Amino acid sequence: MSEAARRTIPGLRASGVAASDEVGRDIRGSTTILELLRMFPDGRAAKLMSDIQFPCAHCGGAVREPLTLAAKRHRRDARAVIDAFRALEAGYPAEPLIEAARIRSDPGALAAGSRQ
Repeated sequence: MSEAARRTIPGLRASGVAASDEVGRDIRGSTTILELLRMFPDGRAAKLMSDIQFPCAHCGGAVREPLTLAAKRHRRDARAVIDAFRALEAGYPAEPLIEAARIRSDPGALAAGSRQ
């Protein structure tokens, strides 16, 4: 199987699914899980997802789900998650960044905060 075929999701129309798609280097809240995995083909993004207990690398939603939605879905602080992934650009995040991204938010506190 060719590299292009291995890195393409046939029949799917979304950013980052074709081997020729440019995924960029800026990590933003709108960066999808798939784009993160493609930005770091050496496995660092997948390892970080494992370290912060995100099953996103194995989820069908990874193709279109932005990082901020993944953080919200898994009850995490989106800023902490983004900061941890941005640290991949310099190697790998330090343990305090990983721990901050791993902490689950209290769902009651999130609901109360959205009403203010």
